Amino acid sequence: MSVVVAVAATLVLTWVPALLWGRRHRRRRGDLGGPERRATFETLHTASRAAPAFRAGLTEQGAQKAARHLRALLGCEALAITDGERLLAWDGEHDHHAVDGPRHAEVTRGNGRTQVHDVDCDRLDCPIRRVVVVPLATDDRVVGTLAAYGEDVPAGLIRAAEEVAQWVDAQLELAELDHSRTLLMEAEMRALRAQISPHFIYNSLTTIASFVRSDPERARELLLEFAGFTRYSFRRHGDFTTLAEELRSIDQYLLLQRARFGEELRVTLRIAPEVLPVAVPFLCLQPLVENAVRHGLQDRSEPGLITIIAEDAGADCVISVEDDGIGMDPEDVRRLLSGERPEPSADDAAGIGLANVDARLRQVYGDEYGLAVETGPGAGTKATVRVPKYRPGVTAS
Repeated sequence: MSVVVAVAATLVLTWVPALLWGRRHRRRRGDLGGPERRATFETLHTASRAAPAFRAGLTEQGAQKAARHLRALLGCEALAITDGERLLAWDGEHDHHAVDGPRHAEVTRGNGRTQVHDVDCDRLDCPIRRVVVVPLATDDRVVGTLAAYGEDVPAGLIRAAEEVAQWVDAQLELAELDHSRTLLMEAEMRALRAQISPHFIYNSLTTIASFVRSDPERARELLLEFAGFTRYSFRRHGDFTTLAEELRSIDQYLLLQRARFGEELRVTLRIAPEVLPVAVPFLCLQPLVENAVRHGLQDRSEPGLITIIAEDAGADCVISVEDDGIGMDPEDVRRLLSGERPEPSADDAAGIGLANVDARLRQVYGDEYGLAVETGPGAGTKATVRVPKYRPGVTAS
């Protein structure tokens, strides 16, 4: 009996490695395990090649890029994509029917239902005799049509065209979500810039004006710093910048604030040179510094101290902005960062900036990179930003 067991064990030990080797070898050769799996792979691969074309929505350029891949999915003689009124793309050799694409789409555009039409053609070498037109829709609104042309339109082609159209609908809805997210980020950036402009600009210009007669050269220098700061803050391109650029803008901001407050404001910076090229979200630090200046100088009889530190922390760059001022209620900060409405006593202007920075950090890098705020009444405030030093797809503008 022991001999039988030993032989069986030998066979198993011999067979299993051979099986595993065979599987690895087949994977290296690209064998997907059978015709069904190969067909599934080809379908998914073709769909994945068409998807990027719809990232900007239903556009002529995107439709033309996607048309050949969609026709490959359907296996039809020709394929047309319209926006409901005009032809965006035609793929197929028999393009003399392309001019009729918008006319074939009229009924579907009107009622949002799949339609099958006969196609008149007197060319003996043209196999196109029928077309199925399916709607393309987002949010229950018809935005275009997809039409598959062939010698006949069997039930299988109709169902396949409807499935492909639903897949395109999903891509268009994702494009709309991306667009909405972009608009939201732009709105948040406008809110952040609006926070900067009314108070800081007025106070800065008032300070500069006070030096015009007594110290014209100082007024000129401050005016140049003010121009540099506003040019950076209100630029219209780029979601990211380098830490060096962000700190240069903050230095201009603090120079103007020191001109206004004099010896009441002290600033300490400790910046590790190796983190200066790190890409950071545009205007992610200025709101923290403005908050520190506001709370660092409020209700104080002695000078306030602002400390800005940027350090190398392995895979991350850690930046902290700290003041030794009156501090904030931790519960108010929690409400601000969670998006809740703060109590009337909370600093609304500071809340806009802190919440904006926190939301942008989480959106770009994930929740683990959210803004960290340490504070308490009379204990000052320390806001810490942590960003990856290297992030795929994140580059300074």
